[in-house]
Amino acid sequence: MIRRSVVRGTGHYLPERIVENAFFEQQLETSDEWIRARTGIERRHFAAEGQTTSDLGIEAAKAALANAGLSADDIDAIVVATSTPDLTFPSVATMIQGGLGMSRGFAFDVQAVCAGFVFALSTADAMIRAGQADRILVIGAEAFSRILDFTDRSTCVLFGDGAGAVILEVQEGEGTNQDRGILALDLNSDGRYRDLLYVDGGVATTGTAGHLRMQGNLVFRHAVEKLAATAHRALDKAGIPAESVDWLVPHQANIRIIEATAKRMELPIEKVVLTVANHGNTSAASIPLAMSVANSEGRFKTGDVLVAEAIGGGLAWGSVVLRW
Repeated sequence: MIRRSVVRGTGHYLPERIVENAFFEQQLETSDEWIRARTGIERRHFAAEGQTTSDLGIEAAKAALANAGLSADDIDAIVVATSTPDLTFPSVATMIQGGLGMSRGFAFDVQAVCAGFVFALSTADAMIRAGQADRILVIGAEAFSRILDFTDRSTCVLFGDGAGAVILEVQEGEGTNQDRGILALDLNSDGRYRDLLYVDGGVATTGTAGHLRMQGNLVFRHAVEKLAATAHRALDKAGIPAESVDWLVPHQANIRIIEATAKRMELPIEKVVLTVANHGNTSAASIPLAMSVANSEGRFKTGDVLVAEAIGGGLAWGSVVLRW
């Protein structure tokens, strides 16, 4: 028997402010039709003034705990994926820990931009397998509206704010791909492409938060090429053929990237969880948000095979295969 990391609960939170595409028509040379056609995005949520990334994460965590029937005292650790922390330090994770009234265990952040949640899941899975923890709250939370340049129509229309959370719990497995829980992971990065997607500020450079900058066409090409490849590698590691995948839960960046990835994996769009139209690109929050929405709608059944994959600045990309 081996230790497996099984999903016990999911939750998400979206700020109250909904920003339709028409908002950008008022200040930029763009249109609702243009944004929808090229990205699939119709609306997104922006955090309110004074509302922070940890605020979003606390609400998502509470929702996940309620879904799992657990309290904060039942959690051993919190791992938060974010690129938009409240402060340089302490970590968002410790702020969420405090907000939940959790005085035991440990909490820390990981940063791999839009791929952050996959990297956070990998980290949590490794700790559970090693016996470091039995229950871990893994959160993706972002307030990307804080780093957008609202004069740059190529980027500011793409992103939104939100948070999603997953509780991983140890369960015994037989060590086969029929076990429930995380079955395989594939992580990658290549710093040669760091200038394709970055923020032009930071503590050791400008001393400011900076704004997001992106070479969209090049990022698109890398995403289409790398996402299907990482998903196939993770499936190969798990010993599961692509035709056995029940659900693809992709990073919700762009509908054209998602469709191209599904096509390369030979998966019908009906097997793809899509939330990009209503959330936009919420970076590290994207996958757990989509996972929580689909779970709340009752789409996932016990035993279903899920593949989640994402790519972000770094470039960093990866995928996870799990059985629900």
